[in-house]
Amino acid sequence: MGRLRVAIVGAGIVGCAIARELSRYENLDVVVIEREPDVGWGATKANTGIVHPGHEEDPDQHPLRARLCVEGNRLWREWARELDIPIKFPGELMLFFSEEERKRAQRFVELAKRNGVPEVRIVDGEELRVLEPAASPRAIGAVWAPTAGVVNPIQAAIAMIENAVDNGARLLVETEVKRVRVESGKVVGVETSRGFIEADIVINAAGINADEISASAGIDTFRIWPRKGQYVVFDRLAQPKPTRVLHTVPTPITKGVYAVTTTEGNLMIGPTAEDLPPDRKRDTSTTREGVEYVLREGSKLLERIPPRRLVIKTFAGLRPEPTTRDFVVEAYQKPWGLINAAGTRSPGLTAAPAIAKLVAKLIAEELGVELVEKRGWRRFRRGIERVRDAPWPKLVELVKRDPMYGWIICRDEMVSAAEVIEAVKRIQRIGARVTLDGVRFRTWLGMGRCQGSFCRVATAMLLSKVLGVKPFEITLRGKGSEYAVGDVKALWRERLGERRT
Repeated sequence: MGRLRVAIVGAGIVGCAIARELSRYENLDVVVIEREPDVGWGATKANTGIVHPGHEEDPDQHPLRARLCVEGNRLWREWARELDIPIKFPGELMLFFSEEERKRAQRFVELAKRNGVPEVRIVDGEELRVLEPAASPRAIGAVWAPTAGVVNPIQAAIAMIENAVDNGARLLVETEVKRVRVESGKVVGVETSRGFIEADIVINAAGINADEISASAGIDTFRIWPRKGQYVVFDRLAQPKPTRVLHTVPTPITKGVYAVTTTEGNLMIGPTAEDLPPDRKRDTSTTREGVEYVLREGSKLLERIPPRRLVIKTFAGLRPEPTTRDFVVEAYQKPWGLINAAGTRSPGLTAAPAIAKLVAKLIAEELGVELVEKRGWRRFRRGIERVRDAPWPKLVELVKRDPMYGWIICRDEMVSAAEVIEAVKRIQRIGARVTLDGVRFRTWLGMGRCQGSFCRVATAMLLSKVLGVKPFEITLRGKGSEYAVGDVKALWRERLGERRT
């Protein structure tokens, strides 16, 4: 069949995982198409970051979710090690507060056995306190799932796309896919905001918009509803912070509110579960009611929650809730060449590596493509060396090698100018747009108590010098979000002058 052109629609965690997996094959020419200026800016950057064990998935109701969650949990250990992704596996406690809740919780121990999730069991009072001293004293027990993990989701997506590009994949940003073009029963490419892109295989990983992309190719079998989740993040010094992942017994609608210590060391509580109409697929606003709900539910999980003055950020994300209730990961003969990787609501993050493996299998078995592995495929990728993580001898070595490691731009998160410059190089290498948010997600600059109030100006000025552009050309998150550092009157005069000429 020769070399095939593969277009992946969407550069969230699922799209980036698929790109990484498919980059290992010699006869696939992979391009990832993303409407945002960078990767992971949708549901990926705004979720709890839990690597779920798989004991909350009912294999009778949603068998694909159940299988891929367990497989994904296993694969994350391998992928995180290979790609240098911030991750930890502290285990999870599903707290219950009454005998009635205990009976409901027992069901998840039974699901764990059916799904092959190891070592899940009920723990009571004293053992619960030993496992998690910060847990609410009102909890009479919990379901203990030791294989649960916590990952930095957007840094995971970044690591995956960097590795994919290193292995020959390409990334197109600020390019919105309008529809899939089908001719004579076969996919021939995608219509985008920047013209037509030819493709033999189109993989639909468009997240919240995956139903629209699928319908444009003639597969109109599901809908995606946006489900909003609001979160609260506390200062890194705020206490108490649980060692384990804490949450309540799930309901049929949601896994509930979590209290988790992130990979960066912040207490995060959330999310809500608010079903929105289809016309609000970009509504990531937070509300007083949502924040109050999260704090109220969080107080049920912890012995106490930190003072509200230590809240440094609230945010919201949208989860793609499919009408099928299960993931939609399928290849089609009509049209030949379309593969859906859609409906990846929770535990979509957990399942991402397993979804990527399944997509490669569908290409081989359902589409009949013989996949030829590359010689010299690069399995490993290293993250940016961080001042915050460096012991003193290593820090001295870094500064000797590059004095810019001695310029600390963000004091809250201890981010140096050298890390900012390295982030810029990496953004350019994958073909994304350099933005303040892009640098922030790679270095964690501006994520501390001041949320960038002190370091963002210095970062913008540094970026203007590194990129050789005027300060007001630096943007927060792409066109239309210019940061406009400097004298606004001078900027206005200059723009008036440009118009006259």
